[in-house]
Amino acid sequence: MSQPVNPANAAAEAPKIEFPCANYPVKILGQGKDDYAEVVFEIVRIHAPDCDFERIQIRDSRNSRFRAITLYITATGIDQLQNLHRDLMAHEYVQMVI
Repeated sequence: MSQPVNPANAAAEAPKIEFPCANYPVKILGQGKDDYAEVVFEIVRIHAPDCDFERIQIRDSRNSRFRAITLYITATGIDQLQNLHRDLMAHEYVQMVI
């Protein structure tokens, strides 16, 4: 007889990623400043120089107060992702990184 899955345990286990992981999406939400995209790209280039800058999607909020950027990198490991997240979040323009 199988045991029921405890939702608390299932939620605690993050999905496993096999590295390298091509086309790994990174979504960054921040202030709608004129130089916001350039700031984000500069940080991303440090951690993922192979980022496909041709596939970037940029969306402004209705009142242009916020800007969302979605880009795709080749994730090489958890350290790379943690360092990218840390450096993006350290910038005053960035509000959230997913």
